[in-house]
Amino acid sequence: MTEEAKTGEPQSHPAVSVTGPGEGEVIVLGTTRMRVLEDGSRTGHRLAIAESVLAPHTQGPPQHRHARHDEGFYVLSGTVRFTVGDEEHDIGAGTLVMVPPGTPHTFANQTDQPAVMLSTFTPDLYVQYFRDLQEALAAGRPLTPQATIDAMNRYATEPAIDPT
Repeated sequence: MTEEAKTGEPQSHPAVSVTGPGEGEVIVLGTTRMRVLEDGSRTGHRLAIAESVLAPHTQGPPQHRHARHDEGFYVLSGTVRFTVGDEEHDIGAGTLVMVPPGTPHTFANQTDQPAVMLSTFTPDLYVQYFRDLQEALAAGRPLTPQATIDAMNRYATEPAIDPT
């Protein structure tokens, strides 16, 4: 029974959030442009969602694994190569890839066309990682492999392979 039904008093509900075209926080990391549609602040930090545009021939992050969050990728257009351990999968538009905690993975756009994907993070933990990387670039600090690993470690993520 809802609180409203128990007390007869109307209860306030969280406001519905709407992020329209051209809205949302934009994070640019090299040849990848990410638009944060939900950073977790309106979902009780249970879910974050971002749209990413990968330019042609964009290499993704080093293969890594998350300890505390699931990551989902829905390819909206183009083809994205997902590497999971030693397996490679070329994923086209209309396909969803779900990566549970502990699974080594990375992605890249190896084609001559841009690729667009929608990513989910449950919980929202990992959005701040992207903000940290953008902040480092804006401050003129290079994203060395060690700097990227240090940022990953702050968000319960580690490289899946030895970076040296």
